[in-house]
This record gives sequence, C-alpha cells and structure tokens, in this order.
Amino acid sequence: MFHLIKGVKKCYGPSVSQMHKVTGFPFKTPTLKSLLPYSGQQLKTSHTFSKLSSENADSYSYIIVGAGSAGCVLSSRLTEDPLSTVLLLEAGPKDTFLGSKRLMWKIHMPAALTYNLCDEKYNWNYHTTPQKHMDNRIMYWPRGRVWGGSSSLNAMVYIRGHAEDYNRWHREGAVGWDYEFCLPYFKKAQTHELGPNLYRGGTGPLHVSRGKTNHPLHHAFLDATQQAGYSFTDDMNGYQQEGFGWMDMTIHKGQRWSTASAYLHPAITRPNLSTEDRTLVTRILFQGTKAIGVEYVKNGQKKKALASEEVILSGGAINSPQLLMLSGIGNADDLKKLGIPVVCHLPGVGQNLQDHLEVYIQQKCTKPITLYKAQKPVNMAKIGLEWLWKFTGDGATAHLESGGFIRSRPDVPHPDIQFHFLPSQVIDHGRVASKLEAYQVHVGPMRSASVGWLKLKSTDPRDHPVIEPNYLSTETDVWEFRQCVKLSREIFAQKAFEKFRGPEIQPGSHVQSDKEIDAFIRQKADSAYHPSCTCKMGQPSDTTAVVDPQTKVIGVENLRVVDASIMPSVVSGNLNAPTIMIAEKAADIIKGFPSLSEKNVPVYKPQTLETQR
Repeated sequence: MFHLIKGVKKCYGPSVSQMHKVTGFPFKTPTLKSLLPYSGQQLKTSHTFSKLSSENADSYSYIIVGAGSAGCVLSSRLTEDPLSTVLLLEAGPKDTFLGSKRLMWKIHMPAALTYNLCDEKYNWNYHTTPQKHMDNRIMYWPRGRVWGGSSSLNAMVYIRGHAEDYNRWHREGAVGWDYEFCLPYFKKAQTHELGPNLYRGGTGPLHVSRGKTNHPLHHAFLDATQQAGYSFTDDMNGYQQEGFGWMDMTIHKGQRWSTASAYLHPAITRPNLSTEDRTLVTRILFQGTKAIGVEYVKNGQKKKALASEEVILSGGAINSPQLLMLSGIGNADDLKKLGIPVVCHLPGVGQNLQDHLEVYIQQKCTKPITLYKAQKPVNMAKIGLEWLWKFTGDGATAHLESGGFIRSRPDVPHPDIQFHFLPSQVIDHGRVASKLEAYQVHVGPMRSASVGWLKLKSTDPRDHPVIEPNYLSTETDVWEFRQCVKLSREIFAQKAFEKFRGPEIQPGSHVQSDKEIDAFIRQKADSAYHPSCTCKMGQPSDTTAVVDPQTKVIGVENLRVVDASIMPSVVSGNLNAPTIMIAEKAADIIKGFPSLSEKNVPVYKPQTLETQR
C-alpha cells in the first residue's frame, strides 16, 4: 500500500511486448511458463485414475495446496495430531534464506513491503480485464506467492470486520459462521500485546501489536476526526468498530508476523509435516467424484501425491477456483468449451468475485516531518542497517498506524467506509517514488454492490485466469465513492491539521463537482488487494454455492476449500485476519471437534440511525 524502503528496480504495468490478446483483452504472460514446462493438452486426459496405486506417488492423510494465510494455519493445526500426515505445496519460495529472516529482509522488514508488490519471485502479479466503468483501466492485483502468501506481502493491518458481517454470512447460508461462532477463533489465533479480554486473545500464535512511532501526523489525524464529530474507539476489533483510533498490526518485535512466522515455522520440524516450495499444482486427481490426490510440477518434472483423507485448497480467491476449474469442477458449459472433462457441474466456481476499491486523498505537508526524507538513499541505508541490527526504528513499522470506520449515510446500520492514514505519499501502489512532503488517507467503501467473476483463459495451469471485478458498475458504488472523497476532505479541513496543511495534491482543488469527483475516482481508484468470495460458502440447495458450511466442495468427496474464496460476501475491513479465523475454525471442523462459541458478547450499535455520525 505504500513504500518507505524503496529499491532501484521499478515495476510498472505490462508493456506491449509482454502482452498477448485473449478474447480482446491484454494479459501478461506469467514467467511460470519459463520455469515449469507443461503442455495444456495434458489436461485433456481422463480425470479417473483407477491404476494410481501402481504409480510412484507418496501418500499423506491431507494435501494442502497453498502455504498462504490459510494453508499455514491448517498445516500447523492438522499436524498437532501425530497420526495425521500433511503435505503442504506452495508455488513460490520459502520466506527465509539459509534459515535467516534477515537475509529475506524484503519480506520481514515491515517498511520494505512494496519491494514484493512488484517482484514476481514472491508475487503472482495478476491483472484484471479493462474496467469499462473506470476508463478501461487494467487494474493491478498483487497476490502472495511465497510461504505466508499475501500475509508476507500485505501492509500488516489486522482488522477483523464487523460482527454483523458474520451474522450476514449465517443468513446467506453459511450456517454456524455467525459472530458467536467466529469470535472464539479470532481469539484462539491471537496474542495481543495489550493482553486478553472479552474480544482479544492472549495465547495464540499470531502476535498483534499497536504502532510505536507516535508520529505527530497520526495524532493530528485522530484529533481531526473527533473535531469532525466522530468518536474515538480504543479497539476497532473489539466492542466498537465505528470511529477512529490506533490500528492493530501483525508485527512482532519489529518484524512482519505472517502466518508462516506464526504457524508454519514452529511446526516445520514435526515429522508428520512435509513441505514442497516452488511447486505448481496442476490439477486434482479423482476416482469418479472422489478426490484422491493432486498432480504437480516440481523442477520441470510432473509428479503425483495421494491423500487418504482429503485434499484441501488454500490457494486464495484466484488460485482455488482456477484449480477447481482445471480439475473439472465448475460451469460445465465453460469446461466443455476448453475440452476439460467435467467431474461436477458447479456454476458458482469463479463467480461472486468481490473486492474493495480505495482511493488516496493527498495533502501537501508544510513541515518536513513526513516519511519523504526517509526515502532518500542515505536515510534508507541507515534505517535498513538499524533494522538488520536491532529490528527497531522506522523499518520496524508499516506506518499505517491510525485509521477508522464510519457510516456513509444515516440509515446504514454499521460502518461501510474504511480509512487508513499514512504520513507519506503513495504513487502507483508505491512503485513510483514519493515526490514531496505529504500525507494521505486511503479511503473506500466496504460493501460495494458491484460483483464480478473469473474464468479460465486456457487449459494451461500457468496461464492467469481472466479476472473481471466489474468495479463501479452500480450507481450506489459511485455515490459511496463521492462520499469517501467529501468526508475525507472534511476531516483534512479540521483545525488539527492547520499547522501541517498545504495545498491538496489529490484530487486537487480543481475537482469539486460530483462529475469531477466521479472522473477522479474512475482515473485513480485502485484495488485494496482484497479479492474474495469466488468459492462461496452456502447451502447445497443454493446453485451459486461452491462449498457447504463444513467447507466441503459440494457434489464431490474428500475435497475442501479453506481460504478467502469461501466468504459468502466480503467483510467490512481487511481480509487477512478473517482468513486466518476461517482456517482456525475449519481445522476444528476437519478434526471433528465441536465448534467453539461465545454467546451474547456485546457489540456497539449507534444510538440512532437518523444521523450519519
């Protein structure tokens, strides 16, 4: 989301020479093709393998595809049973080099996060179709391809969403996933540095902390929000999400605390856990409609692995539906057009794609206190050396230390707009260096009405799917973004910013009318990196559902999906914490344990819905 430590290498959108046309749209050709030779025609062979027992394939209790935010949790929890054996397969590399985090500082130094937003070594580098409601812009979607997945690339913001998001899931068919059954798993995962309480955990592997910089611009922002009439909340993951306050972050002792750090590394020495990195899973193996293993490519060689219990997909909202479709599970008509034998007609696979858009409102700062100077080469070297030596200093934070949630209009029952404040300027996902002393707020709607889809481009598993998020396709979404701009400007205009406030950089003082604001949004809004909901959880009677509330893929046996793709609808906030919760809860389901629950935990409700604040 921003950069403090910035490399020389620039990473921009795909050039003309790197693109090829697919159904009229340009898409970048993944570098995986040069690493993992594989013929798309091989997928046209039968999906029934009655003679697999005679082939050279290792067998495990569970095979987990994807060592990301969910896969690392599952690999740890399922191997707590010494009788269960697990094979964890990851397309990207490990998150350490020679066992050292310091040697992989681009991942583990919190301030260095944007290095990986343009490095294909750790990143899938997805791009969408041209967005017809956004001036035909092709949107950039970085997703993690490394141990820890996107928790090794993200901005380390720990936000759970609102209690009503999970109660809505229950109404949408995800029975048993309402707030009282989800809160205990948020707590089970977490150790919060402020200690346990009714909402926070105190003994989990995921360390969560608050910011340490005490930056004057963060204080100015929080003062300004109160001057604008909003409340202060001391824990937006606790009793009251609505309001502004200090953000929780997955940073521990100055280091990124990804799910690889929290779950995978402590479990890696268990004899019943096997891992393979730089491994591309190409399809799920079936006997009839029973999943019995996977086929994968490692070092250019095609291999198979068998699962006596289950295959579990944890590749995320893009990779999991892609692998299902490659394996014959999806819309039968689409699969037949590509020559893929149909194992199960599930038209919901790849549908219901949801994401958060956000835009940056930027203001020039009249005092030299932003992160601008920290991005100069000499200062970057000093910051980097201090972090490498002591894990302290400006390198030990992502600097997104304050933010909040508000309602866009009076009749909204719980917040639908999110803010992240940053004492710096971000240009093009942090891929372009900051130009001047400035501060900004990242702002966007949380529950957009626009819904998209993704489909296979070909039978080649190395080809990125066609991604159509369908951004800003409803008038409601356009109106909500106008509100985001207007409400952000109102906060920045408060007295608390008087001694820091220079001219508005973005959108700029010339952008005032609704028409001008709408044009600015079309030109500058970008993904907040929260794709989800493409393998929707619901009841088997729901023709759009892909998994049932037990996370089992509907219509087949011994196959689950456990990641952000199974969300019935996107939550009101960042997705890493909810994805970890999903995996924690799914682990208990898989092991046959009764679900944890905590009834009647109080949640704030506005005194009246007649006012917006």
